[in-house]
Amino acid sequence: MTTRARLHLHVFAPALTSDDGRPLAAVEGMERALPGLRLAWRVSDAGRPVALPQRTAWLAESAADGEFGLLCNGDESYPVLMDGQRESAIASPGGEPLLIVHAKLPQDEPVVAAAADLLENVAEGVRATWGTVAPGPVRQVIAAQVGPKLGNPDGPPLGLPMLKLPWNIRSPRVPRYLGWINYWSAAAAEAIGFPDPSRDAELLARARRTASGGWVVSLTAAPLDLDKPEHLNALKRAYERFPEIGGRSEA
Repeated sequence: MTTRARLHLHVFAPALTSDDGRPLAAVEGMERALPGLRLAWRVSDAGRPVALPQRTAWLAESAADGEFGLLCNGDESYPVLMDGQRESAIASPGGEPLLIVHAKLPQDEPVVAAAADLLENVAEGVRATWGTVAPGPVRQVIAAQVGPKLGNPDGPPLGLPMLKLPWNIRSPRVPRYLGWINYWSAAAAEAIGFPDPSRDAELLARARRTASGGWVVSLTAAPLDLDKPEHLNALKRAYERFPEIGGRSEA
């Protein structure tokens, strides 16, 4: 039996407050991007969907703890999952606590077509600083890039650069890594120097502005596949263009 390919969405935003409405904005943003999607079930401790007739109240109660619990679409044959986790100040760039919103979706034609909208809606809904959408295998490579790690003495795979551990990056406005589709708020874009019309023609051809003044930028037209030399080279060019990403330009 083959494992279904997945797309992973991660966005990084300021920490939640006790009366924060951003979790609902993130969930509703997902639903707008994918017609027919309804994230109206929580996931039980046993891993089963449980209906949430009072979803708004449940999300508000969760936000009081600085995060929100695991939601799903109630379809175990086609699972869409989403949650929000608090990252402590000690583990975060610049010593600022964060909200990290994560979603996992099947990597099929409808989701791929909606991926940029998914990222934009969620990121703008939670007022994120930056975020990415990436296929599962790319997420594994990103994890191997972050270091140094005792279990990775030879450095990152595929000739990709080493990225600093989050708490060694100076500011939460600096993206930690690149994905297939990237969301950069106006502050993050300024931090990495995007866009430069003389250097970013390739990226600008696959970029769009958001309502808040940020950017959604795709490195490749199709989901990033690092077994394809042209995709790997596109990722390498982007890292070369933005040495700030991953804290690599910092002393």
